[in-house]
Amino acid sequence: VQLVESGGGLVQAGGSLRLSCAASGSTFSINVMGWYRQAPGKQRELVAIITTDGGITNYRDSVKGRFTISRDVSKNLLYLQMNNLKPEDTAVYYCRSDLILGQIYWGQGTQVTVSS
Repeated sequence: VQLVESGGGLVQAGGSLRLSCAASGSTFSINVMGWYRQAPGKQRELVAIITTDGGITNYRDSVKGRFTISRDVSKNLLYLQMNNLKPEDTAVYYCRSDLILGQIYWGQGTQVTVSS
């Protein structure tokens, strides 16, 4: 499975961005997909995850009510709509896929910078 993120950039606090992740390869074996982020000097952390059918989502507390994860299975696309962005959301955002048999794949990351 190959994952390619896009949509990052520089935005002012309170602004919005939508990240996209295009999956290719053995996408039929993907079980769960998610967005993670890593700020300088910090560990990578979970932002949001979604199951294959989109029926179950989970978010870290700090983004609840501001971020929305969604998935277009027919197009092999994963999205993260980010609203009311805050400077503490600044990080490299990574797309991740967890396959049914347990393998994990990561994208290369996309930078999100929120200025105050």
